[in-house]
Amino acid sequence: MEQVRIGIIGFGNMGTNHARSIARGKVKNGILYGVCDINEEKLEKCEKSYPDIKLYKTHEDMLNDENIDAVIVATPHYDHPSIAIDALNANKHVLIEKPAGVFTKAVREMNEVGNKTDKVFAIMYNQRTNSYYKKVKDLVDSGELGEIRRVNWIITNWYRPQSYYNSGGWRATWAGEGGGVLLNQDPHQLDIWQWICGMPTRVRAFCHYGKMHDIEVEDDVTAYVEYPNGATGVFVTSTSDSPGTNRLEISGDRGKIVVEDNKIVFHRLRVSEREFNDTFTGGFGSPECWKCEIEVKPNPLQEHEAIMTNFVEAILNDKELIAPAVEGIRGLTISNAMHLSSWTDNWVDLPLDEELYYNMLQDKIKNSKFNKVTNEVTLDVDGTF
Repeated sequence: MEQVRIGIIGFGNMGTNHARSIARGKVKNGILYGVCDINEEKLEKCEKSYPDIKLYKTHEDMLNDENIDAVIVATPHYDHPSIAIDALNANKHVLIEKPAGVFTKAVREMNEVGNKTDKVFAIMYNQRTNSYYKKVKDLVDSGELGEIRRVNWIITNWYRPQSYYNSGGWRATWAGEGGGVLLNQDPHQLDIWQWICGMPTRVRAFCHYGKMHDIEVEDDVTAYVEYPNGATGVFVTSTSDSPGTNRLEISGDRGKIVVEDNKIVFHRLRVSEREFNDTFTGGFGSPECWKCEIEVKPNPLQEHEAIMTNFVEAILNDKELIAPAVEGIRGLTISNAMHLSSWTDNWVDLPLDEELYYNMLQDKIKNSKFNKVTNEVTLDVDGTF
């Protein structure tokens, strides 16, 4: 095989964007072969843009086409695990959009299938290609920062007006999306958080539902986490702050790393805090600190395209995946824990009680009295990640 024939399942915001990237040759050795969507109007729109590709009304029809080598699943969140399982069982390589699913119980079942297949199975965690986060992970993994003490991430530059939520009937509902900012915008940050710092042991979160929008899911969250070594973390996110903030701060035994405004600043201690604490006798004082701006070379590929290119290279040349899909359960575990903590008004220990989470989510869906206002439209996602 010299090229990978790709089918896209779901021609909404992200599916449209991925199709455009592949069709324009932005994904080396990837060919846009077909698109599937249950909405006939979207298929008609697709046909006008790409008259030479095949169209399918169901994902089963697409998966039965032996000419397709791989699929990208760009449907609403609930469908990611079930369609991925169908695709893997149909002997297709699979790239799923984030999040891996809505609840970890379904994702765990998907991962069991993924672990048994020899097919390439990836997730669109495109922020793992972000040069700044890659450098921070390198600094932490190499021991430059020492043992992590504290992690704070304020990610409130996800501003979304009401028209965004009204653009799809599934958006911002328990039945259609399964959550709000934690499930839609923050999977990237929750993945990067655990990718760099590891998984916490327990979570206490405060979620505000429809605080600043006419929606039934969360649009404002403040969470506190604890780690196995005693480190702590705070995660703050919102879709109503304007202007918003994106600031990641990681403090360790040997200093502090701050990522903000496309810069990494490393406040590096000359000696570790513990060594200074044990040896300094002056009463007042602190370790000598050097402020270093870390130079980072940007990735020449746009982040979505970088993940798709890596996916194709993994199929053709056994390239190591940047974001294996089976790792998607980790960030989802954190967001599920944040929801569950808010619902129970209590701490949640990890691993979380998956059955309790699932049952409480079903109660949210069953008892929902929310009347969704919808103005169906496909949005341009250029400039987002």
